Amino acid sequence: MSEEEKTESTEETTDAPEEEAPVEEDAAEEPAVEEAAPEEAPDPGEAAEEAPADDEPAAEAGDDQPAENPAAPGREAEEAAGGDSEEVLTPKQLRKRARSEHTGDVRPQRSPEERVAERSDLRAKRAAERRRSRATQRSKRQPGQGTPAAERRPGAKKVRQGTVVSNKADKTLTVAVIERVRHAKYAKFVLRTKKLYVHDEANDANIGDKVRVMETRPLSKTKNWRLVEVLERAK
Repeated sequence: MSEEEKTESTEETTDAPEEEAPVEEDAAEEPAVEEAAPEEAPDPGEAAEEAPADDEPAAEAGDDQPAENPAAPGREAEEAAGGDSEEVLTPKQLRKRARSEHTGDVRPQRSPEERVAERSDLRAKRAAERRRSRATQRSKRQPGQGTPAAERRPGAKKVRQGTVVSNKADKTLTVAVIERVRHAKYAKFVLRTKKLYVHDEANDANIGDKVRVMETRPLSKTKNWRLVEVLERAK
């Protein structure tokens, strides 16, 4: 064996212990970790005390859930019943359902004329029943006193004083009546003159006389006043 081969073998032997050394260090560190684990293990008594405290919220949650579950089927049943009750059938659908549920004898086939005659007879029969029922109800009614007639009270008739301005027509006077009224816009009092056609049965008044007149029923198209008295004669 040459010297070079010897040196290579010696180097390999020296390198082997260095590679195995980390393995021993790892093995030495593992017991330290295992020794620390027993120190961190919790006390069984403390775990037993904490366990019931943690179980109480779970028990409360469990108690609440069964209370809600039984109500759900009942609510669903009510909703289902409400949905059925809201269904409204038309008269045609009701007649169709009644025909489908009919289990008695079937009437023979009839012609359109026979159907019309039967329908008219049925209507006449029902009309007679209504007349009889209404007559019975009227016979049971007792006549009431009703509202008494209101007493007629004539209102106060208008009376005016004026001056005769014309007596040319027969039994008719034209009387000028001066009224003092308040102006709607300017709020000052103004004098307004109105002409009244007055009935004078005796043709007693003359032009310039001061007279008193009273309203009456219409005597003509424009005359609905009559002479009451002559207050002052014209001079």
